[in-house]
Amino acid sequence: MRTNTTKAKLNDGGVVFGAIITRYAPDMVEIFGALGYDFVMIDCEHGPADLDQVEHMVRAGESFGITPIARIPDHSESTILRYLDRGLQGIIVPHVNTGEQAAAIARAARYHPDGYRGMGGGRAQDYGIGVARDEATSWVNSQVLVIPMVEDVEAVANLDDILQVSGADVLHVAASDLGQSMGNPGVAEVRRVMSEVIPRVRAGGKHVGVGGNNPADTDGVAEFVRQGANFVTVSGWGLLRIAGENFLRDVKAAL
Repeated sequence: MRTNTTKAKLNDGGVVFGAIITRYAPDMVEIFGALGYDFVMIDCEHGPADLDQVEHMVRAGESFGITPIARIPDHSESTILRYLDRGLQGIIVPHVNTGEQAAAIARAARYHPDGYRGMGGGRAQDYGIGVARDEATSWVNSQVLVIPMVEDVEAVANLDDILQVSGADVLHVAASDLGQSMGNPGVAEVRRVMSEVIPRVRAGGKHVGVGGNNPADTDGVAEFVRQGANFVTVSGWGLLRIAGENFLRDVKAAL
């Protein structure tokens, strides 16, 4: 059974960094593992990857020592079950706006006695080889990361209730959809709200993520971390674009 190194680092007080991968790309998972990123977020809310492809990307993550996490498309118990049964060590769940929703997600992601996740006995439990069922389910319960997204004004209004959910490990604040929910008031106003939410989440005893980060705005990301964010996502394609732009600019300037 595998240790969730990202969860362990968070619980030890560290800050973790993850690359968002939007389509089937096991090699990108491996590259970010080799680079020393803590996790990948396989985006299955907006991206086209199917479950078989997710499972292969999970294998890529396991082989390069990087935690495989997916942003799943919806809250349903069947969706949570099918994604976690691929061997993912965490799920990021969009548009979680109430404590009741967060609690249902946390229960659906864990086995008895912490929840009611269906028993599959597949790769998430090492196919039942060399490990007793009770031991396997207990280990999975302890290692899985359940990450509700705070990306609507309703979620901000209900933040205290969401913070009471013991099985929600990280609350992930996403700038883009939060801004849309606010009526797109501009970057400064969205960041002001995020700067209020981040310390509230940490004060409530949860880890807190920040998403929708501009890969070029390292100062802005660092400021979120100083405010208490300790789970940071950034676009893998955005990082590739910046590297490509910088290379082309620098070579042309040197000619």
